[in-house]
Amino acid sequence: MSEHIHVARDGGVLRISIMRPEKKNALTGVMYDAMRAALESADAGSDIGAILIEGSHGVFTAGNDIADFLKYSGDFSQSPALRFVHAVAACQTPLVAAIDGAAVGVGTTMLLHCDLAYATPAARFRMPFIDLGVVPEAAATLLLPRRVGMARASELLLLCEPFDARKALEMGLVNAVVEPGDLERIALEKAQALAAKPRNALRNARKLLRGDAAEITERIDGEARLFAQALRSPEAFAAMTAFLGKGKG
Repeated sequence: MSEHIHVARDGGVLRISIMRPEKKNALTGVMYDAMRAALESADAGSDIGAILIEGSHGVFTAGNDIADFLKYSGDFSQSPALRFVHAVAACQTPLVAAIDGAAVGVGTTMLLHCDLAYATPAARFRMPFIDLGVVPEAAATLLLPRRVGMARASELLLLCEPFDARKALEMGLVNAVVEPGDLERIALEKAQALAAKPRNALRNARKLLRGDAAEITERIDGEARLFAQALRSPEAFAAMTAFLGKGKG
């Protein structure tokens, strides 16, 4: 497990809290593994009816810790980040997200696999994959156009421009924008409401809502192959090196 991922039960809800404020909750391989293990544990048991994913200290997550990510030298198909993405997409337990502050990269794309999402006015979303010399992940190239339309999906994924909670609500990426002091309470209440529903009926309804699971898995893997190729390119090396340089400045 990771000291930066806090997993706790709150009745029938499993809360996964990202707690690495000194790095804006950027995700390392160890953190991805801890979150994936929590998701898989919830699915394997019968006592968890919903999962709440939340950030801390006014930040959801800044996405990948680029320095940690670049240290990984194994098979990309087995990387902690990709295994987490697969786990989120395959999760059978209802997922609720509570977003405050930055939600970058996977911090935005994972919302495409959540059933409910709530954000504060301070939430800021961005998918900067192309700016980093790689391609989008988590089946974003499949699911985002379906959610927001091709024109907006192209704008968000190709220009990599940030957008706020109001726009996320308008596009249907979040269910509501709530005050910071109400975020935890409201998100937890919604997760508890899901957890109280008949389990089999809820899981079957989610399967129908999500559509073809094999298609989503195939797109995740297709994106991952191109992502892995891009990581070896000079432009990705230059873009990520520049990003790391900005972080030190």
